[in-house]
Amino acid sequence: MAAEISVPIETARGSRTLSVTYERRGIGEPLLLLHGIGHHWQAWEPVMDILAAEREVVAVDLPGFGTSAALPEGVPYDLTTVTTALGALCGALGIERPHVAGNSLGGLLALELGREKLVRSVTALSPAGFWTEAERRYAFATLRAMRVGARSLPLPVIERLSRSAAGRMALVSTIYARPRRRSPEAAVAETCALRGATGFHQTLAAGGGVLFTDDVRDVPVTIAWGSRDRLLLRRQGVRAKHIIPRARLVRLPGCGHVPMSDDPALVARVVLDGSR
Repeated sequence: MAAEISVPIETARGSRTLSVTYERRGIGEPLLLLHGIGHHWQAWEPVMDILAAEREVVAVDLPGFGTSAALPEGVPYDLTTVTTALGALCGALGIERPHVAGNSLGGLLALELGREKLVRSVTALSPAGFWTEAERRYAFATLRAMRVGARSLPLPVIERLSRSAAGRMALVSTIYARPRRRSPEAAVAETCALRGATGFHQTLAAGGGVLFTDDVRDVPVTIAWGSRDRLLLRRQGVRAKHIIPRARLVRLPGCGHVPMSDDPALVARVVLDGSR
């Protein structure tokens, strides 16, 4: 069962605490898991038990997402702030330089943690930040449309849609290549997570000017991209490889933007290989 912990963060008004939700399982070297915008730690549920057989896995609700508290008023949702908060979280949990795997926004944060040498290895699944301006506008417009759709549907309608394969496709096919694999409960929970994400708009606003242009040195990096990613197109993986030339670039056949559900065995193997 997920737990909560208070994490210290520094603001312009002094030191504050932030309540962060996390799920911790398994034994072995620590592995931090970071989800994408509008999602929650349960995005990793399809691979958690596989990973936990070899790693001490900590899946986190990022600030302002899932059931983690929003950042204090006036604190920006930028890379520096959130990566600092994640570093403080690791300290509070007694985790020293974990491996990290992240998806989308979480992949960008994972790479930033690697650039700051706060982690042992990085696995980034369809990370944000390697887009052209046109690709970024397309992705952000799609995310905003998903958010509007999630907020406009009454909960009974979401629940009814989730009970059929066609309904789950309507709810989550933008981010999954195989939406029928999502359980009705998971489809409802992640749609509700998107509609209730207090950090959604601030995160998009902070991401408007983000481009990842720095190499990640002295930390092993794996970048993996789904062949059926419709949100961040797979050609962005080639750009990522040019920017981080020592990275291992892996194709995820048949997977969408959030690949953990589309092919759990493949994604778990990529993450474990990347953290060895």
